[in-house]
Amino acid sequence: MTSSSGASRRQVLAVAAAAATAPLIAGAPAEAKPKPSKTWDLTVLGTSDTHGNVYNWDYYRDAEFDDSKHNDVGVAKLATLVNQIRAERKGRATLVLDAGDTIQGTPLATYYAKQEPITSTGETHPMANAMNVLKYDAVTLGNHEFNYGLPLLATWIGQLGFPALAANAINEKTGKPAFLPYVIKEVDLGGHGAPTLKVGILGLTNPGVAIWDRANVEGRLVFADMVATAAKWVPVMRERGADLVIISAHGGDSGTSSYGPELPNENPVALIAEQVPGIDAILFGHAHNEVPEKFVTNKATGAQVLTSEPSKWGQRLTRMDFTLTREKGRWKVVGKGSTMLITNTVVEDPAVLAAVRGQHSKTVGYVNQVVAQSEVELSAVESRYKDTPILDFINHVQAEVVTAALAGTAYANLPVLSQASPFSRTAVFPAGDVRIRDVAGLYVFDNTLEAVVMTGAEVKAYLEYSAKYFVTVPVGATVNPDTISDPAVPDYNYDVISGLDYDIDISKPVGQRITRLVLPGTDTPVAADAQFVVAVNNYRRSGGGNFPGIVKTQVYNQQQEIRQLLIDWAQAKGVIRPADFFVANWKLVREGVPVF
Repeated sequence: MTSSSGASRRQVLAVAAAAATAPLIAGAPAEAKPKPSKTWDLTVLGTSDTHGNVYNWDYYRDAEFDDSKHNDVGVAKLATLVNQIRAERKGRATLVLDAGDTIQGTPLATYYAKQEPITSTGETHPMANAMNVLKYDAVTLGNHEFNYGLPLLATWIGQLGFPALAANAINEKTGKPAFLPYVIKEVDLGGHGAPTLKVGILGLTNPGVAIWDRANVEGRLVFADMVATAAKWVPVMRERGADLVIISAHGGDSGTSSYGPELPNENPVALIAEQVPGIDAILFGHAHNEVPEKFVTNKATGAQVLTSEPSKWGQRLTRMDFTLTREKGRWKVVGKGSTMLITNTVVEDPAVLAAVRGQHSKTVGYVNQVVAQSEVELSAVESRYKDTPILDFINHVQAEVVTAALAGTAYANLPVLSQASPFSRTAVFPAGDVRIRDVAGLYVFDNTLEAVVMTGAEVKAYLEYSAKYFVTVPVGATVNPDTISDPAVPDYNYDVISGLDYDIDISKPVGQRITRLVLPGTDTPVAADAQFVVAVNNYRRSGGGNFPGIVKTQVYNQQQEIRQLLIDWAQAKGVIRPADFFVANWKLVREGVPVF
């Protein structure tokens, strides 16, 4: 192949050289130059993982959003960039897509799912209001779209002025797609008398929904493999006239999953591009990464598939540009690429702000309600590596609720343990007034409380699994809190447990780190066959994080939101006093010597 190509190239060069040195024949007509092909262009703009952000606002701090890199957030910022590009391309085609995780993630989104749910009030969801102003062409359902149940999801979809896609979410009873699998948009490319371009857009949601929102979808929906679903629908879209095929996928491109092998791959975008012919580009999300432009070679055709992921929360906007020409009556892509735009370069779009202003103001008022007084400041900044009162606050409330609920049952005499994770490194209960936003900032997810029975052996295995969060630091080496955790393990997948005393030896290998596990206040080791009730959030109990021994039948599940339980407890007590709940029951050690 190589030698043949080389020979052909030498022949072309030889012909060119001969032509350059040949004498011109007088009167001979000049050789006609081939006419350059006409080209047209299409721009596709992509967002993902906006997570309920409309305003550039941090509801937990009650201030304009800011981070260490001075990013901005929100659909209002995205809209300004989108409108600028539409104006710049006036008369030429521009599509706008979203790759999912839209209606969960901020107190604004939570308020209209929990406090004044759109299913009860008939009010339009703020994310529908904002996205309708921006005039998206399609949105893919992310896994967090299923957090509040199928009725609220259906209500939100009905409020959108554009289609919501999820080809691999299958109605369990009928075996058919539960949502629209794809759309084919007929696009006028503008100018030069171009024929219409048909753009096929396929939406793929995340199979992890089957675990993470099992209570909402079990028996109703099943979630097919994203690669297999793309392989099924891309040829259908091509047969139905799609000239250009774009996938909008709510899954990352790492090829790995946060859960076990029992479900299809969580992050298969690169595999889709490699294995499924006929795809021109993939807009993707879920992993919250910034991928400006990445080409993946399709193994069957050798075609280069363009992929891009626009970070999270409206901080970035993907811009994909395609150059097309017509050959023998068919469209051909002759060039493509993508760039990443940053939303902190623009002001918020006033039309989007106006559409959501009343809902934003109502949410700000709600989260600023005072629920209790804290005797002292409680901070989560050290909660990843030290036992802190603010994390014990969560565990105390959870254990108290489960203990009360199990009174008089067969489980009433079992000790109640509780699980919590350091969701936020910046959460603080200030000394004095503690507001709803302070509690929400500590518990940022909409998890509900459940409980299961575990043995002592299962609890130890669970803690060993959790302890993989820490890197190995030999005895004598300097311990740096900033680098003590494995970057591959997110903070929300590190659990502490209350109700037993234990040590984590970070000088030892993963799987051998729980060197002391005893009954509280004693030196009595926990027996392998001892039984405990463990209060746990629904995400973890459903298999999120792939922790061992926790996916089993609940002995408690009243569908109570943990964040609201924390708020209710604080309001009932009126005072948040560490002496009421703080028990220092775990520590990091090396050969028995405390690290901190």
